[in-house]
Amino acid sequence: MIDAYIALMIFIVFMMATPGPANMVLMIGGAQEGVRACFGFIIGVVCGKLLLNLLFGFGFGLFLADQPALVQVLKFISAGYMIWLALQSWNSDKEKNGVNKTFTFRYGIIVHPLNPKAWVMVILTWSQFASGLGSFSTQLLLVISSFAAIQLIFHTIWCWTGSLLQRALPKNSLLTRGMILITVVIVIWALLYDS
Repeated sequence: MIDAYIALMIFIVFMMATPGPANMVLMIGGAQEGVRACFGFIIGVVCGKLLLNLLFGFGFGLFLADQPALVQVLKFISAGYMIWLALQSWNSDKEKNGVNKTFTFRYGIIVHPLNPKAWVMVILTWSQFASGLGSFSTQLLLVISSFAAIQLIFHTIWCWTGSLLQRALPKNSLLTRGMILITVVIVIWALLYDS
């Protein structure tokens, strides 16, 4: 069981540390609003992955395996949402009260359920790692808590990195727009690569 858990942790760290749609959106949020203002968004992103892990842990992946048309629809909805979320910062205009309404818990909670990379992570976790962790309740506890802890660390780091880049190049809309374009390219690549 220890070996299976170590393998799971290495997998989670690798997946959370590498660029993907959610991490790029978090980086944009950090550049736009800073880490403190995006904390609700970060918590929402973590909770969204928790919900996704619960769904797959209780067998939703088995249902989807028999629904290829639904999987295709979900992929395009996912890609569309991630692109829309990234593009919300294109002009970097804040609301009148000084708060960007895009980087809130409400928008964060649906990032991972609509993130193609997150789906791959969760499917691989439950199909390749979970069975070696013991009983179902142990699997559920270890998978969910491990993802949540590692996500909090790395999602905050990605957000903080965006904040640092913006401080290094203050008032630079080109930096933000460059991150947005990279995010859009990563989402489209993930969509086409998986097709």
